[in-house]
Amino acid sequence: MFNNAGKNKYHEMAARKGIESSTWRPRSKLTSELQLHLCGSLFTVDKELLAKKSSKIAKLMQRNPNGDLSNLLRDIPADQESMEIVGRFCHGFSINLTTENIVRVSCVAKYLGMTDNHCPENLLTKALAFFEHHVIPSWNNSVRALKTAENMLDHASELGLIDYCAQSIISKAMEDPRLLGESIGSVPISDDEEEDSNEYKPNARRKLFDIEWKSEDLSSLGLRLYAPIINAMIQQKIPQENVAANICQYAKTWLFSDEEKIDENSQREILEALVQLLPQERDIVTCTFLFHMLRFAKFLDASSDCMNGIEQRIGKQLDQASVKDMLIPSQGYAKDEQYDTECIRRILKNFYMHYTGPDPTGLGLVAELIDEFLIEISADIDLKMPTFVAFADMSVAASDGLSHRTSDGIYRAVDIYLDKHRHLTESEKEEICKVLNCNRLSSEACEHAAQNERLPVRFVVQALFVAQLKLREAFVPRIAAAGGGGSENSNGRRVVVERREEEEEGERMEIERMGSKVKELERECDVMRREIERSGGIGFSGSGFSNNNVVKKNKKSGKMSMWKEMKRKLGCGMSSVDGDYHCLVKKKKKVHPR
Repeated sequence: MFNNAGKNKYHEMAARKGIESSTWRPRSKLTSELQLHLCGSLFTVDKELLAKKSSKIAKLMQRNPNGDLSNLLRDIPADQESMEIVGRFCHGFSINLTTENIVRVSCVAKYLGMTDNHCPENLLTKALAFFEHHVIPSWNNSVRALKTAENMLDHASELGLIDYCAQSIISKAMEDPRLLGESIGSVPISDDEEEDSNEYKPNARRKLFDIEWKSEDLSSLGLRLYAPIINAMIQQKIPQENVAANICQYAKTWLFSDEEKIDENSQREILEALVQLLPQERDIVTCTFLFHMLRFAKFLDASSDCMNGIEQRIGKQLDQASVKDMLIPSQGYAKDEQYDTECIRRILKNFYMHYTGPDPTGLGLVAELIDEFLIEISADIDLKMPTFVAFADMSVAASDGLSHRTSDGIYRAVDIYLDKHRHLTESEKEEICKVLNCNRLSSEACEHAAQNERLPVRFVVQALFVAQLKLREAFVPRIAAAGGGGSENSNGRRVVVERREEEEEGERMEIERMGSKVKELERECDVMRREIERSGGIGFSGSGFSNNNVVKKNKKSGKMSMWKEMKRKLGCGMSSVDGDYHCLVKKKKKVHPR
């Protein structure tokens, strides 16, 4: 007999199911009762009636006729609902088996020994028959039943229910991989193609009217059930695109969801398991998803094998990434830099190690990606100069062989870095600017560099010289085109030649102006040097001057000045009239066409 708590619970359930409590079970004159503690509640059942259906209870009553059996049944895999079904069955009333309770009822019947050997047409037989005819044939019912088995895996596995559900799910996925989810390459078809094609290609419009398309998602399963099923699907050669799509959905459910369903340790376990299940081939999942996984791996402090696996997969398809994906925040208080540059460096290494395609498009995309990444991190005030130079060298190396690419991206990154790091010395600025090649800058970038006060003087002079050369080269085709006509175009040619001579004169004056500016800077340096010598050789380490530096500079006084060396590199002649240095751009004699 149920106690008051059991009766109240039954009345509530009976009201919900539309069953009157008076028809559920008659009052029994038997006084033998068995009390069980189930899910924090006390459940009472008649021992005599239960022993007629249960071989386990019958044996226990024979061994302990007057003893308390509740202590011997503490490990019973039952809850209130399943025990009520057992009680109804023992009293001969109809029972309501569903997909949600069939696994637990079957486990309880197996535990109590409610088999046909003890009593014909017993509960276990009825439960297994329901499981075979209503659960196994259906994908949705198999997933739902499997989900209810998570709290009693050992009992359900011993009964074989886990294997039956798993095999049913796998076989149906082999017949229709779309049950796992659409691959990332699936593109909705247009209305015209939909009318002409008999092949089923679900899109958003068709899903609204296709009731069968809605299927139970495997992401509702726990990891202990999900991982073996997915691994078995991979072994059965189910299309990797669909398997990967389901893994992505599982990650979104358990890792990327805003709801805190599990703790960090469980999330780390799930993440590491999913990385092992993900296919190694490229184009199976998006690069953005892989970077999202990498961020979570760093946040959860996943194993090195897990993070290496993600980085290798990203490296194989880095040409599909965006600069936003690559901006991974540094983890931990000891990290000075804003972004994890070491991780990106390893990913780039993986890309160049695995890139074997004959098409250079991927190389060009990654080279552009490096430039954009360098521009983003250059604004970080904590970014060390060696790190910046290392990525700049990578960008230069990535652009080698790609003649159509300019160095404008690197120049912009250098300009931003120098602007955010104004404490750099002149020598450090020159070290950074070594990565720049003026010949690969666009005309606009050269013009900007020639007027950029943040750049070292040497590079400014180089940029100015290259800008003038580019200007001259731009006018050569025009002069040639103007000279290609007959005698009737003599006046036009004369105008072009005169204009060109004026431009050359302007170039000469501009270079001389820059030479005067550099000489003025050298004079200021000499004045400062003399002042330091007069002060007794006291060094100012903070300003970059010291007594040793003065001695060294005096020893080098007989060598070329910076401006002489620069002109020598630029190929300009030098004359030392009255201590001034001029770039000798020979004036052409004006020869007018006859």
